[in-house]
Amino acid sequence: VLASLPLQMMLYFNVYYFPVWFLAEGMMLQLKYQLLPRHYQFLLVAAFLILSLAEGSRLYLGYVGNLQEK
Repeated sequence: VLASLPLQMMLYFNVYYFPVWFLAEGMMLQLKYQLLPRHYQFLLVAAFLILSLAEGSRLYLGYVGNLQEK
C-alpha cells in the first residue's frame, strides 16, 4: 500500500482539532450574533455551516482517498 504517511498524520490530527475549532467558532458566533445586522447574521451562519460541512467532507474523503490510494 502506497498511502502517504505525512498526509495521514495531518488528517489524523485535524480530525481531533476540528471539533475544538467547531466549538470555539460556534461559541464566538453565539456571542456576537445579537450585535450584528440581519444580513451579517445570515452570512455568518451560512459561512459557518458551509465551512463545517466542507471540512468534514474533506477529512472523510482524505482518509478514504489516502488509504485506498486514490
